Amino acid sequence: MTELKAKVTRLRRAYAPHEYRPLGGYLVAMGAYAGVTSAIAGLVKATRRPLPERPATADVVLLAIATHKLSRLLSKKAVTSPLRAPFTRYARPIGSGEVMEEVRDSGSSTRHAVGELVSCPFCLAVWVATGLTGGLVLTPRLTRLVATALTAMTASDFLQLAQATAQQAAERSSG
Repeated sequence: MTELKAKVTRLRRAYAPHEYRPLGGYLVAMGAYAGVTSAIAGLVKATRRPLPERPATADVVLLAIATHKLSRLLSKKAVTSPLRAPFTRYARPIGSGEVMEEVRDSGSSTRHAVGELVSCPFCLAVWVATGLTGGLVLTPRLTRLVATALTAMTASDFLQLAQATAQQAAERSSG
């Protein structure tokens, strides 16, 4: 075991000699993701749910927008910061109810990797899309309903930003 640990340490140092990269934590995260996808696949098989030969374009668009919104909600919104707090540290507000956070570096490569995952909407989107896609196969009506609500929230966000931009433009032109 000590020899393996030494090899892993050498590999990590060779990979990023001037920066700490939590390769062990990334392996744990990838293993967890493989476990989640295997569990979804097992549920699909156990329930004998048919897999679509080709997903409907409307479902792909709906899940894409819902994935964007849910990954952003989980990774950036102030209201969900208690979920990220064990792995991140508050840095500053970034507008529209969102916050910027820093990864906690407590010497645990797993905590560091999870901190990167939960504070990055791009990283989290892989997990969210997998869950929503699995949901579309296992519970399509409920998944479409939830995805519809998330898509409506996304449209509302864009309308809120457009309204605020229009108001600011009107104030500048009248002032």
